[in-house]
Amino acid sequence: MSHAPGRPPPRGAPRLPAPRADDQHLRAEDPPLDVDLADWLQHLRFGLGRSQHTLRAYQRELERLQRTAPGRALRTLGLPELRSSLSQGWEAQHPTAASMARRVAALRSFYAWMLDTDRIEHDPAARLRAPRSPRRAPDLLDTDEAAAVVEAPGQGFWFFARNRALLELLYGGGLRVSEAVQLDVLDVDLAQRLLRVRGKGDKDRIVPYGPPAGEALAEWLRCRPDRPGADPPDPTAGALFRNHRGGRLTSRGAFDVVARAGAENGVRGLHPHALRHSCATHLLSAGADLRIIQEQLGHSSLSTTQRYTHVDPAHLLRVYRSAHPHAQTGPAPETAGVAGTPGPATRPRPPRKSGG
Repeated sequence: MSHAPGRPPPRGAPRLPAPRADDQHLRAEDPPLDVDLADWLQHLRFGLGRSQHTLRAYQRELERLQRTAPGRALRTLGLPELRSSLSQGWEAQHPTAASMARRVAALRSFYAWMLDTDRIEHDPAARLRAPRSPRRAPDLLDTDEAAAVVEAPGQGFWFFARNRALLELLYGGGLRVSEAVQLDVLDVDLAQRLLRVRGKGDKDRIVPYGPPAGEALAEWLRCRPDRPGADPPDPTAGALFRNHRGGRLTSRGAFDVVARAGAENGVRGLHPHALRHSCATHLLSAGADLRIIQEQLGHSSLSTTQRYTHVDPAHLLRVYRSAHPHAQTGPAPETAGVAGTPGPATRPRPPRKSGG
């Protein structure tokens, strides 16, 4: 629920995302925040629980629209201004289809809310159409590659233990890199091998992890250095993963850990999401239910989980033969094309019906 226009947010509520100094789209001549935009951002944050990252991206797009028509309120703009805003920077930046889809989604979400709250009579964004994004399969490691990367992450001293524990959680727990670096020591239950993870939209979930990750975490906690200046030292305080200065490891730092571990094991260009995708696929290949994987990964939609999983046709055929009653009788079909997959040449033709 959004607060009334012009009123401040409730006391103690988190603030809206402040503009960052490195945001090139925010310039000194940017107009003040539109009243309707401020109310909508409050609605997204407090009513729908959207993340700070989402709020920043949506605010950035609406402020780009404001600059298209200086001095005019967002509620007075029409389809031509919206299309002009979307076309800005096209030749210089060459945005991807996915990027354009996110920009269109921000405009459509804002003006749909404006219509629902009776602030406008017609929705100018209703006719906007985003380009179709190609459904690209995510990167995937096989089980041997994943094991090599996790068990030999590179770097020495206590960095080795930290890196191995981090990689075990990214692969063994299927965590997002942002979720892993936000973990505190008190979020780890070594006895039951469980993590309390805060995901998108500040939603908490419980994520199990296996014995290898448990051993790596225990080793890391044994040698994890205390934060400089801690008096007395408290091994249970603060961030689970620390950098060399004693502060919380950043997402950028975690990306570097994963890329280095991949390079050490002959997997160049490795990124944390590849470990998450591999976790989902290997769980499904081992027989895990798709909805269990959805809970593990923290997906709100099952269709998202389906895109994260890759199962080869031979595995699907083995599952089909072991589970479907019509597949358990008669000789196994010959294969054509993909190993283990029945080809069209082996399918018997139905008898022709005689005329008359």
